[in-house]
Amino acid sequence: MGGSPLRILVVGAGIAGLAVARALRLAGFRPDVTEKLPPTERADIGLYLPGNAARALRRLDLDGPVRPLGQVIHRQRFLDATGAPLCEVDLDGLWAGVGECRALPRAELHRVLLSGAGGAVRHGAEVSTVDPLPGGVAVGFTDGTSGEYDLVIGADGPRSAVRTLAALGGPPRPAGQVVYRSVVRGGPRVADWTALLGQRAGFLVVPLGAGRLHCYADEAGTSLPADPLARLHELFGDYGGPVPEVLAALETVDVELTTEVELGRWFHGRVLLVGDAAHATAPTLSQGAAMALEDAVVLAESLRAAGSVEAALIAYESRRRPRTRWVRDRTRDRNRTRDVPPALRDPLLRGRGGRIFQEHYRLLTGPL
Repeated sequence: MGGSPLRILVVGAGIAGLAVARALRLAGFRPDVTEKLPPTERADIGLYLPGNAARALRRLDLDGPVRPLGQVIHRQRFLDATGAPLCEVDLDGLWAGVGECRALPRAELHRVLLSGAGGAVRHGAEVSTVDPLPGGVAVGFTDGTSGEYDLVIGADGPRSAVRTLAALGGPPRPAGQVVYRSVVRGGPRVADWTALLGQRAGFLVVPLGAGRLHCYADEAGTSLPADPLARLHELFGDYGGPVPEVLAALETVDVELTTEVELGRWFHGRVLLVGDAAHATAPTLSQGAAMALEDAVVLAESLRAAGSVEAALIAYESRRRPRTRWVRDRTRDRNRTRDVPPALRDPLLRGRGGRIFQEHYRLLTGPL
């Protein structure tokens, strides 16, 4: 169907939606992209992209614009709460032949994707109705406008309105973590992806280049703290390694509860979900953006190769489900490892931690 005049609507202009729009344009389609939020600047948080994300960006022909951004990460270091070593992962070896690992501000990746998507994003366009038609979909918006499409792609995140309107699933399920994110300037010099593991909590620091650090922390829990910055000092004030200097440099913190989305199907008629709208997990493996980028590549390939939209959606879901299921299961495995008491966990990680953590990515180093 490459080059056909399919009318396609992409709902959501985050990483998933813009990546899908880019992939579809490269395949000869001309999708419309809508976003319910105004075109405001994204929150100042960092993003770590494993090697499979770099491969997907290469397939989207966006590796060039991304290459000058952020910092390439060569090694993961796992420490205990005092800062003593537990294990390491050689990222260059793990992702050899796939792609390099990179950390960068999320807003910078978003700008690259926005430019690569081509065409204008219709901001402030919130979907209110999604109704099946013979061979298509009727979409209504809260501003009273409407349109008919051959395919509607819900890329509107874990709290997807499209998912609910198309009867593909309800709200996301809590994953049992509170996560804290911030970008620190003027903190300690950190060369590697560095995680300190404590008692049902962890603190991660990743260099973003230009003296910036991406800081990510999590704890087991189901409610947001009244004062996130004070809670971080309470949780991690006794940690060693780079944590004391990072805490001293922290100014603002973004906090949220993690959620999961697990669905029996990803499409209904000609409405399809991609990215976190279809398969969100806790961010433990840093695979949210990577899975969205891979989704975009595979969806465009499926539409280009299939003889009908229906056949393309079936082919797409059959290719993507094994990988997203792997990410979900390995994320849960990693979280269970974190929740083991340090007295039992830390000796295990000192002996076999590198092999354990590399295994979490094994399927993802293979072909899409």
